[in-house]
Amino acid sequence: MLWPGCGLIGTALGVPLCLVGTWAQSTLLIELGMLPQWFEAPWIWGTMWVAAFVGVGTAVVGAFAAAWRASRLSALEAIGDLPRTMPVMTGWRWFWGLSSAGFTVVMVIAAQAAEDFVAGLLIALVVMISGSVALSQLSPVVVPVAGRLPALVLRGSVVTDLAKAGVLHAVRRSAATAAPLIVLVGLLAGLWGTFGSLAKAVGEEQRQLISADLVVEGSVEPAEGIAAASEQTTVPMTVVGRKKATRYSEAVGIDPAAYQRTHALRPRKGSLDKLSGATIAIGPGMAVEGYKLGEVLTATIGGKRLPLTVVAIMPETLDVTENFFVPKGLTEGLGGSTETLVKVNPGADLKGLGGRSVEEWAEDKAAVEQRDDTGIFVVLMGLAGIYAAVAVVNAVVMAAAERRREFALARMAGLTRRQVVGIATVESLTVVVVGVLLGGVVAGAAMAGIAAGTAQMFGVVVVAVPWRLLGIILAGSLAVVGGTAALTAWTTTRFNPVVVLGGRQ
Repeated sequence: MLWPGCGLIGTALGVPLCLVGTWAQSTLLIELGMLPQWFEAPWIWGTMWVAAFVGVGTAVVGAFAAAWRASRLSALEAIGDLPRTMPVMTGWRWFWGLSSAGFTVVMVIAAQAAEDFVAGLLIALVVMISGSVALSQLSPVVVPVAGRLPALVLRGSVVTDLAKAGVLHAVRRSAATAAPLIVLVGLLAGLWGTFGSLAKAVGEEQRQLISADLVVEGSVEPAEGIAAASEQTTVPMTVVGRKKATRYSEAVGIDPAAYQRTHALRPRKGSLDKLSGATIAIGPGMAVEGYKLGEVLTATIGGKRLPLTVVAIMPETLDVTENFFVPKGLTEGLGGSTETLVKVNPGADLKGLGGRSVEEWAEDKAAVEQRDDTGIFVVLMGLAGIYAAVAVVNAVVMAAAERRREFALARMAGLTRRQVVGIATVESLTVVVVGVLLGGVVAGAAMAGIAAGTAQMFGVVVVAVPWRLLGIILAGSLAVVGGTAALTAWTTTRFNPVVVLGGRQ
């Protein structure tokens, strides 16, 4: 009856904490612009009862599993505090670890062989999950091996030597601390790198598809030295197709001849030369939505309902912001945003036009794409960071509680209390570095296919490595884990070592 009681107490405490967490999360999402200012999360009784059932059930199942594992120890081992005979790597752990690792290797090879950017993106999402599972399951094996790298610098004192021995030989303790960090870094850094690479690829694709030299905000008057100027005005539009589905989108008003002189992109069906009068061209953002040549769409532009005939369908691109093209005349006098792509004659000096080079414009476009994703990742990073912090802190606290006798023996051997605390802290910090390093390996494996795909697609590797995110995770983990390890070790060693050892006799 104790297990369900603990679960009910946890559930009762979780309700007010949930309300605080919901308020904090809603406030964050509103500040990031992902929710409207008026949003307020409603109270739903059904959700609370489901959460309570899952929480209590998880507590009971977890306690039962822990008790069952503890019952496998003999009474003599439990009373005498003899070394554990249960292996750290069980059969199932070997199975899941090795199978996940093998699957990850196959996926990485497949991504390299495909040499396709979209395939690389999809495979990356799979690799970061399977790789995180593989290394977390195999952490009792891989953490001591990887721990030899930072252990190379842990030399020169008794504290660092003993901390190094703890990392290399106390595999159960090291694995419990490193596993959550491997998953955290593998998933977050992998996701950030994947979508960051997609944003950079959008910019690189636009740079290669545009044959103009400058991008100028607003209109550009004809002048000597200008070979071509494609003015593009974007206005709101609604489109109703034959299935009566209404799309709220934007129309880009263009001059077909000028557009084709400043863009390398050509329709996969139809021709932009026919884009005049009551016609419409399907842009890259809607290229796979099933529109057909000759189809008549009912569009509303500037309050006017117009039947427009589809005369061209553009190929799909990574940039999905341009959904429909219409003749320039349909957007005149409606306001909207206008930019002009200018192609300059060789040797002409048109610095007076202002504007940005296509390279700068493409970089800015990629930055905007990445900034739009940042809000999502801030929320994900916050939630994942909290869960990982709880798991790591729990592992460190429980490990310190089990080391009272070890710490007492070390002090009886001549070490001071500060030295014992230093050993526990250095050991935990080393495991943090190893966990972040292994998580980075997972993220790197996920992005390998993206690198191969962009090299094939653009002729240059386009990859966004999240160095800043890795630095934030590493610094935060070192601070949280190091502080927890020092505090728990200091608390555990507050008793006289003679009393601790005497209590075991």
